[in-house]
Amino acid sequence: MVVAVETRGLSKSYGERKALDGIEIEVEQAEYFGLLGPNGGGKSTFFKILSTLIKATNGSARLFGFDVEKDEAQVRSLIGVVFQEPGLDKKLSVAENLSYQGLLYGLSGKALNARIDEVLERFKLTDRKKDMVATLSGGLARRVEIAKGMLHKPKLLLLDEPSTGLDPGARLEVQEELSELRSHDGTTILLTTHILDEAEACDRIAILDRGRVIAHGSPRELKQGLARATITIEASEPKALARDIEEELEHATRLVHQKIRIDCDDAHETGKQLTERFGERISAMTLGRPSLEDVFMAKTGADFSVREAELAAVESAKSGKRKR
Repeated sequence: MVVAVETRGLSKSYGERKALDGIEIEVEQAEYFGLLGPNGGGKSTFFKILSTLIKATNGSARLFGFDVEKDEAQVRSLIGVVFQEPGLDKKLSVAENLSYQGLLYGLSGKALNARIDEVLERFKLTDRKKDMVATLSGGLARRVEIAKGMLHKPKLLLLDEPSTGLDPGARLEVQEELSELRSHDGTTILLTTHILDEAEACDRIAILDRGRVIAHGSPRELKQGLARATITIEASEPKALARDIEEELEHATRLVHQKIRIDCDDAHETGKQLTERFGERISAMTLGRPSLEDVFMAKTGADFSVREAELAAVESAKSGKRKR
C-alpha cells in the first residue's frame, strides 16, 4: 500500500483557538477521500496546510513521503489544487487560463498545447476552449478549475469545497468527473466538504468537528454502526409530538429540520405503534436508513446544520471584536 497523505498529531492554533487538534489521517494512493464537517470546523485549515499555504503549529503532514514543510517544492510539484474561491481569470478564455497555469509548471510550446487539448477533452470542454470564462455556468467553470489543477498531471488533487454554489445537477457532474479521475487515471483525490451527498460518493471519509476527527471509515461502515432504520415524522407541532412520543412510547426522538427522527431496530412495529397512538397528529411518516448526518449527531449530540450555525455565530462575534 502506498500512502499518499499521512498526518500525525497535526494541530494549528490561532492564539488561544485551536483550529485543528491532533489530526491523524491516512489516505491511500488512488483513493477518493473526503473530509466532512460543518463550515468553521477546521477543514479549510487542514487544506491550507496540505497545500503548503500555512504551517502547522504542531505535528506533521507528509504527501507521498515528503514533509509539507521541509520538502515544500517537491510537495507542490505533486499536487493539484482547486480552491473554494474561483481562481480563474474571467477576462481570459478557457485555453488562456490553462496556458498560464502550464507556464507556471514549466510547460511550453507544443507540449503545453497538447496537454491543454488533452485535459479539455478529458473534461468534455473542447468546444469551450475559446469561450471567455465569464460566460461559463458555475458547473462548467468548476470543471475548468479541476482541469487547470490536473494540467501538470499531479499525483494528488486537493479540492476545498468543490461543489459550493453549484446546483444539484452540476454537483453530480463534478462528482462523476472526480470518480473517473480516480478510477481511470489513478489520481488520489482529497476533498473537503460540508455537503453530505458529496461525502457519500467518497471511498472513505473522516468527519471533522471543532478541529478533531470524530469518526472515520467508509460512508457505509459509519452508517452501519447506527440503528438499522430511521423513521422520519412530519407534524404541525413536532416539538409537542416528540415529547409525547417519548413519554408514552418511550422512544428516543430528535428534531432535525423540524422533523421528528426515531432510530429503531424494528421499524414495522415502531411504525405501527406510532400510527395507532398518534396517527391523527402525523402529517407524513417515512422509513429510511441512517445518514451521515445521523452519524454526526450520534458522535457529537448536535445536528449538523445547528453546529454550522453555532460556529458561524462564534466567528461573527470574533470578527466584531477585531473591528472594535
